[in-house]
Amino acid sequence: MEKKMRFGIKSKIIIGYLIVIVCLFIAFIVLNSQISSLQKERNFIIDHDIEVHDLTNRIEKHLLDMETGQRGYIITGEASYLEPYNSAASSWEKDYNALYQLLNNNPNQQEKLEKIKGSIQDWIEAAGEPTIALKKENNTKELQQFFEKDPGRQYMDDIRSQFTSFRNVEKKSTETRATELDEKNQKIKIGLYGLLLFVTLISLAIAIVLSNSIVNTIKEVTQTIKRITASKGELKGRIKVRSNDEIKDLGIATNALLENIEERNWLQTNIAHAVTMYQGIASVDKLAEKFLFTVSEMTGASFGAFYVREENDKGDLFVKQAAFADRKGDAGRESFLIGEGLIGQAALEKRTLVINDVPDTYQLIASGLGDVKPKSIFIVPVLFEDEVIAVIELASLHELTVLEQELISQVIETFGLTINGVIRRMEIARLLKESQAMTEELQAQSEELQTQSEELQMQSEELRMINEQLEERTKDAEEKSFELEAAKEDLEEKAHQLELNSQYKSEFLANMSHELRTPLNSILILSEMLEENAAKTLSEDEEEYARIIHSSGKDLLALINDILDLSKVESGKLDVLLAEMNMSELPDQIERNFSHVAEQKKVQLKIYKAQDVPNIIHTDEKRFQQIVKNLLSNAFKFTESGSVTVSIQRVADHRLTTAMRTVDTDCWLEIAVADTGIGIPKEKHQLIFEAFQQADGATVRKYGGTGLGLSICSEFAKLLGGWISLSSEVGKGSTFTLYLPSLSNGLVDYEKVNFAYEEVAVSIEEAEPEAEITEIDHPVQPVEPSLPDDENVFQDKRVLIVDDDQRNIFALKTALAKQGMTIMTAHNGIECLEMMKNSEPFDLILMDIMMPQMDGYEAMQKIRGELKLVDLPIIALTAKAMKNDREKCLEAGASDYISKPLDLNQLFSVMRVWLVN
Repeated sequence: MEKKMRFGIKSKIIIGYLIVIVCLFIAFIVLNSQISSLQKERNFIIDHDIEVHDLTNRIEKHLLDMETGQRGYIITGEASYLEPYNSAASSWEKDYNALYQLLNNNPNQQEKLEKIKGSIQDWIEAAGEPTIALKKENNTKELQQFFEKDPGRQYMDDIRSQFTSFRNVEKKSTETRATELDEKNQKIKIGLYGLLLFVTLISLAIAIVLSNSIVNTIKEVTQTIKRITASKGELKGRIKVRSNDEIKDLGIATNALLENIEERNWLQTNIAHAVTMYQGIASVDKLAEKFLFTVSEMTGASFGAFYVREENDKGDLFVKQAAFADRKGDAGRESFLIGEGLIGQAALEKRTLVINDVPDTYQLIASGLGDVKPKSIFIVPVLFEDEVIAVIELASLHELTVLEQELISQVIETFGLTINGVIRRMEIARLLKESQAMTEELQAQSEELQTQSEELQMQSEELRMINEQLEERTKDAEEKSFELEAAKEDLEEKAHQLELNSQYKSEFLANMSHELRTPLNSILILSEMLEENAAKTLSEDEEEYARIIHSSGKDLLALINDILDLSKVESGKLDVLLAEMNMSELPDQIERNFSHVAEQKKVQLKIYKAQDVPNIIHTDEKRFQQIVKNLLSNAFKFTESGSVTVSIQRVADHRLTTAMRTVDTDCWLEIAVADTGIGIPKEKHQLIFEAFQQADGATVRKYGGTGLGLSICSEFAKLLGGWISLSSEVGKGSTFTLYLPSLSNGLVDYEKVNFAYEEVAVSIEEAEPEAEITEIDHPVQPVEPSLPDDENVFQDKRVLIVDDDQRNIFALKTALAKQGMTIMTAHNGIECLEMMKNSEPFDLILMDIMMPQMDGYEAMQKIRGELKLVDLPIIALTAKAMKNDREKCLEAGASDYISKPLDLNQLFSVMRVWLVN
């Protein structure tokens, strides 16, 4: 019932606001109704009166249009003036009818409108239509007579006066409505002020009632709290509130707070008392007795026992140290193990046990009058560093309250530290007695230790000296480490400089190659043409001059190639392309390339090939051929008479050295080139394999050469996984032997293999060859490919030469013109593109690479890309001849590639192939 009658502060405030809102809502409805009425009247005035004036003006305008159209037609006779007349004549009655309907609530005005309508119709019948008809009949005389009297003017004046009267009446009517509207608006304003005053008074009355209801109750609560505060800590007083609202809830909460504070004060007071009572106690049994007495006094416990942990052979044993209300020592058992019984279980689980439902068989509490059964048992373990060091059990005749249980728990929280302190003090006292007994013994030992200390001090001095020496050595090592680091940085800087020097060297050689090959190209082409003497205009001496020039140019070209090859090898940029090589064709190739040299020198050429030499080996055929050609060229150069012998055989398994067996290969080949020439002294054997070195200066003067051939051959042999050995005797001849593996499984790491040359050479020279060697005694005739005759291929072909060097253009133009071709020339890529756009199509383009403004690469890309000439043969000509030049030319759009200086036979062969295709 009390809950139903509850009327809280929130409800009071909400009801007060609701009353104010209802009043405002009623005022709003009334005000809105009045405003709506005013709005309707205002809209009526605006819409009705404006519409009336608008229709009146439009009717008058129609009449004016009719009069103007009539007069214009009569004056000019043009039918266009009748258009406004006819339009107004058909429209004025519609506006009249609309106006008449608007005035259906004003009969007087409708009556005036009917008079106006009659006047308009009279004008039309008397003045409008007759005059128009007379004008159409062209009856000027009657028109003149009509306008002398002009009855239409009178009609018009009457109509205007009627309209004026009509407007004045409407204007007065509008003013009357506006006045009525102002009066009604004034009444609404007065009513609004009165309503506002009424709502304000109601709101103030509600606010006063609510505030008194709340403030009076709060004052009562405040007075009660002040009385409790003035009682100087006495918290027995309580707050009483009669209202059934939130203030009452506040009083109840405050009373609960006071009770809680009172309980906390009691708790803190007893805890402080318990903590201070066991200060200065030095034994555990006295501490236990004092604790049980104090706790029993605070909680009203009637029975208790105190157990402390002791260690023995069986484990942790809790032994009774004190009891409260003990009867001849029967207050609990003397000891228990952890986990034994409820008290042992509490110690095991480290938790407090409270038992209120005590069984009848539990030990009775004795008094003078008899024995009483306890109602509550409280078992609490005492912890120190999360270990149980004691257990306390209390029994009470009443159930322990939560506050009493909390008191015991909080006292126990710090009691473990106290018990441990007492136990430690007892242990310290025991140890102190033992230490006093041991002091004399230690004093005797201290003298012995003093002697040992002096010995240790001497050893420490020695160690200090050794440590100083080690520190000095460490400093020396650090200084050397810094020096090594500086040397390392210096070496890295020098290595970087060497790399830059190598790069500059390669660029220099490439540019020098271009600059040398460009004029050399013209020399070789023109000297070859002079040597052929196709026109028979040169004498034999002049032909010999041309042959000498051509031969010297070829020697210069060979020197340039040797220098470039050596540079590539030294810089590590020489590519090795492994592929299959047909060894059965090697004797025929040697015969074909050097038989004419042997005939010229009158030296016998002998070629031997063993039967067990495989037909196919894996190596870089180009480098292999270069090594063999160099060795044979040297053999013929230094042999005046006798023979040059080439021996090709497979190295037998029993002749393979340990180093040769480490190479992953199918077989080892031995190619020996022996001559009966001048021979090489023993002390010069290693020297001749170095760059720009020969046996002596006389050799250079007599036989010529640069000393690069053998150096290049040696480097090529190492790249292919082999080496070259030399056996020679002055005056008897020399034998250069190339040992080479078949690299079917890839290149050999020459530095890793690290062949022992001398051991290899000795072991191979000592072994006798067992393989059967067959002499190749028949010359091999080269087979020329079957192609159409030059005249059929080159005749009337249009060729564009693109080159910035006039010497090359002249040489090529002269050579090609002899073949019957039509030659056009351009000096750079831009001229080439212009000529291709503006001239007839070309059959072939000879494109130089290094040109100003636009080089050959860009020109070929534009020909293929912008001009869409995909099938036009373009042969790239370059004098730079460095690594990847061929691939770069083909990627740019070249069909084929020839390096300068040009060999005319090679050039004609390549051109023939592309022109035929």
